[in-house]
Amino acid sequence: MLFRRNFSINLIISCLLLFSVHEAEGFFRFRGRKYKGDENKRSPIVFVPGDGGSQVDATLDKPEVVHYICQKHTKDFFNIWLNLELLVPLVIDCWIDNVKLYYDNVTRTTRNSPGVVTRIPGWGDSETVEWLDPSHASAGAYFKDIGNAFASVGYVRNVSIRGAPFDFRKAPNENTQWFVDLKALIEETYTINDNQAITIIAHSMGGPMSLVFLQQQTRAWKDKYIARLVTLAGAWAGSAKAVKVFAIGDDLGSFALSGKTMRAEQITSPSLAWLMPSPLFWKPDEILVQTQTRAYTFSQLEEFFNDLQYPTGWDMMQDTKKYVMNFSPPDVEVHAIYGTNISTVEKLYYRKSKGLDGTPELINGDGDGTVNLRSLQACTQWRDLQKPKIYTMELPGVDHMAILSDSRVIKYIMDLLLK
Repeated sequence: MLFRRNFSINLIISCLLLFSVHEAEGFFRFRGRKYKGDENKRSPIVFVPGDGGSQVDATLDKPEVVHYICQKHTKDFFNIWLNLELLVPLVIDCWIDNVKLYYDNVTRTTRNSPGVVTRIPGWGDSETVEWLDPSHASAGAYFKDIGNAFASVGYVRNVSIRGAPFDFRKAPNENTQWFVDLKALIEETYTINDNQAITIIAHSMGGPMSLVFLQQQTRAWKDKYIARLVTLAGAWAGSAKAVKVFAIGDDLGSFALSGKTMRAEQITSPSLAWLMPSPLFWKPDEILVQTQTRAYTFSQLEEFFNDLQYPTGWDMMQDTKKYVMNFSPPDVEVHAIYGTNISTVEKLYYRKSKGLDGTPELINGDGDGTVNLRSLQACTQWRDLQKPKIYTMELPGVDHMAILSDSRVIKYIMDLLLK
């Protein structure tokens, strides 16, 4: 759950953006700003979520459970992510057993726990990426503020505001159908919106997922169907935080959760391995983990996983390597918006330990609190490699999740699409 740290009872608080929006004589206002234009000529939006940014439903018919309080059977699908009722002591053990994946090193793919069937609801709809909690609890807000802003100036949900959720536990190699479906969704959205090219708005891991998708399309297709790609906190080159999650887990920013407990589920996601630091942006001899007796550099990550007694992590990295190593430009206009000047883990230092036990000190650098600055800025390398322009907007002090509701971000996107 590398990029799910703020999806917690304590840290996810819905930031209700106050709009000054009204329609008058063909003009629209957002926070006092006027927008004019033919509504039929506006670029429609497709939201591409990041890690933890899609609803997940499940049904259970389990042969056994980890605790007597765990449910073995359900008649219907129920929301399993984000369901805060499942993240409480004891019950969380049931949740972990239901959500974690099992890796098959022969097929090089993952599967759910026995008796668990999952689905990603709401394909094409914006609802399931605007709200991760179907009840619209404030802790489950995601693309909600951006969606509300555009709806207030005439955009229509599920017509000109669409969503492309996916199983964020898995990496591109296990999400191949999503790329096929996304292409069809974009073509459909183009058609029902008077043949207007699409603006993809992606958050976090949605950035590299969108990149993989665009790399698969022809230049002619992109020229016709894609107006631009807007990324918020794009994790282009992964993050050192993935190393930390593999080592000690992550408590999602909640004092009520244990990183050690959550790790049992978190490390089974191939997407976490895909989001390890990229060798294109981290040097081979760069130290990622330090103990009293040795250092683990980027080139020694296989030893790191072996010493963690989790070689599966290394296997999953190899499965996704081709996607990491292909950092060719998307050949579309890119607007990358990201936060800076927030302490972001760069290295683990086991100051009091000779091995990978205990709790390491986190050595921090610059970033948005989740993604390192070098990864957030990686897309600037495309400026000399493609004709469409690359634009960036840095927001000092805006963290990885807050960027979704920052008024400056929403204004920037609305100006871009409605100018």
